[in-house]
Amino acid sequence: MRRFTVTCFQGLAVLAANTACAAAAPEMVATPAPAPSPQATAQASGDADSPADAGALPRVTIVATGGTIAGVSDTRTSFQSYRAGSLGIDEMLSELRPQIDEVADVTTVQFGNRPSGGYAIADFYDLTLAVEEALETADAVVVTSGTGSMDEFVYWLDLTVQSRKPVVITGAMRPWTVIGTDAHANLFNAIVLAASGETRCFGTVLMLNDEFHAAKEAWKGDAYRMDTFVSRELGNLGFIDELDVRTYRAPPRVQHCADPGRWRTPFDLSRISKDDLPRVEVLIGYQGAGLDEAITAWAEAGVRGIVLAGGRGSGEVQERAEEMGVVFRRTHRFRTGNDNLYPQKARLLLLLSLAFSEDPDQVDAWFEELAGAEFEIEPGR
Repeated sequence: MRRFTVTCFQGLAVLAANTACAAAAPEMVATPAPAPSPQATAQASGDADSPADAGALPRVTIVATGGTIAGVSDTRTSFQSYRAGSLGIDEMLSELRPQIDEVADVTTVQFGNRPSGGYAIADFYDLTLAVEEALETADAVVVTSGTGSMDEFVYWLDLTVQSRKPVVITGAMRPWTVIGTDAHANLFNAIVLAASGETRCFGTVLMLNDEFHAAKEAWKGDAYRMDTFVSRELGNLGFIDELDVRTYRAPPRVQHCADPGRWRTPFDLSRISKDDLPRVEVLIGYQGAGLDEAITAWAEAGVRGIVLAGGRGSGEVQERAEEMGVVFRRTHRFRTGNDNLYPQKARLLLLLSLAFSEDPDQVDAWFEELAGAEFEIEPGR
């Protein structure tokens, strides 16, 4: 298939022609040629965040955390009856050989082997450091995890990983050992996507079911189906078809790829310790919900932030909690477009904001900048 690409920032991103790439580059030229390879880009720009070995296979490190993708089933047809986080990543990778060795030079890190719900925020902190360490020598990283909270894993990494190299998170809806499993294909395709370099400066992306999604947009829509992850309002970023990566749009942060200071988020975890990560909770509103008691209890327990998803407490109780140092953010119970975040993701952004600043105005500014990121288009372009 002949694909037309848009050249932007020396070919660092492949975007659909209707994106605002032009706002950040002097010219936007459509050509029938493929985007420059990551190796060629690195040589042209001298970018430390890019691969540097022209002609060599891309170096991809898998950081494995467990989940269904590493699950062992009771029988070959036990699609929902299995033990998650049972297989080691090296054993799984061996089943993709020799074909995967034609795609990338793959190394592995067994970070953990648990269901996705088995990880705390302190573990997320360590995961970011593990990914950053891997990216010091690898050209890209693939993270495997359970799908139950993968939408949190991907957004956390998107907010905290400071390297512009590709980071791809993947998992599976069926364990490794059943017939018809999606686990093998998802792991293979995640490596293909990471090795392609096409998501450089996209931040962390989520890849499942031959599709990849932006970290902010993706959410899990079904407990059993393999096409569970959706980006309902804006759509996915692209597809992986065998060894072809087809990219149709990009997250807005890609427009700042050539300016690392603007591209990176403020949340460099090397500047803080795990002890600096505050406790932040989510309260779901519903008709007739009595949230005052929960707000009061959490404030007294030392909770620093509360995301109110579709509800609120009384003005008196909320004001008292704010006097005790609690910062509130409001969101909807569901994922919508614009700058609204899914409650779980709003919690992560609030948590990191409070870890890095005690200034409420700064927290507001980060929410506006990161939750509301969009392409910047100059008038008349």
